[in-house]
Amino acid sequence: MSLILDTLKKKPKEAKRLLGISYEQFNQLVYLVKQLHQDQIEFKEQQKIRIIGAGGGNKPKLSIQDQILLTIIYLRHNPTFQMLGIQFGVSESTAHYTFHYWQSILEQALPPSILEQVKKCPSEEEWIKEIIASLELIVDSWESNRERPGDYQEQKSCYSGKKKNHTYKNQAIILPKGEDIVDVVLGELGPKSDISIWRKSQTKFLRAQKFRGDKGYVGEAQIERPHKKPPKGELTKNQKTENTESAKQRIYVEHIIRVVKIFRVAESRFRLNSQKYSSVMSTVCGLVRLRIGALIF
Repeated sequence: MSLILDTLKKKPKEAKRLLGISYEQFNQLVYLVKQLHQDQIEFKEQQKIRIIGAGGGNKPKLSIQDQILLTIIYLRHNPTFQMLGIQFGVSESTAHYTFHYWQSILEQALPPSILEQVKKCPSEEEWIKEIIASLELIVDSWESNRERPGDYQEQKSCYSGKKKNHTYKNQAIILPKGEDIVDVVLGELGPKSDISIWRKSQTKFLRAQKFRGDKGYVGEAQIERPHKKPPKGELTKNQKTENTESAKQRIYVEHIIRVVKIFRVAESRFRLNSQKYSSVMSTVCGLVRLRIGALIF
């Protein structure tokens, strides 16, 4: 047993600071992920043509619980794999392999949004969309720094003038009061506008669906936006009051984005292969849903 797991067992209240989720949620997740891991092993065994009997080879130094813990620690604190290996008493390459293996299984166990969760059941998906259509969803986007690409044309395509850096852009659509994440778009290029990303995801919703967003979503009748100050003019008292009320409703999406950024891999410069970004961020969004109590196994 690792020192971190031993600490969590003695002080379970420290789990949210260490992992981003409660100790009870961690144990529930471990139980589910172990089942997915076992299913994956059984499927691989069925595909194999064995010459040597099963059971050979070196045994892993870490228990399954410790391996899952290592993966979540990386997402929560974004250490180097060298440091992660030292913390868990394994080599840097073992820490690297362990993270990538279990992150892919966590992604299966943790759907990042309601629409992704019901995707495999078309009848349920249509029913959910009809219920959501009666609500006014809140939409917003955020940017994450990435490693500077080596290719000059790729550098230009992902350089964000707003952040003065090379970034990924993500969008979250949530329920009123931030009760759950309805849909996410992950890993778009930094310079892409908010409205362009929203138009791309709009096809997932019914035409009657209403949204609430900030001033970056000008030009769409479906999105309720705050009043914009006219050139060389001032907003009326009523318009200012309406803007204040609108901000009070939109603030919940900012709270969700803040919780996403509690996981440092989403807040810090993304150091992994760029092709892994959407997958890793999908796992983070799933952990956020678990943390706020929206995802129940």
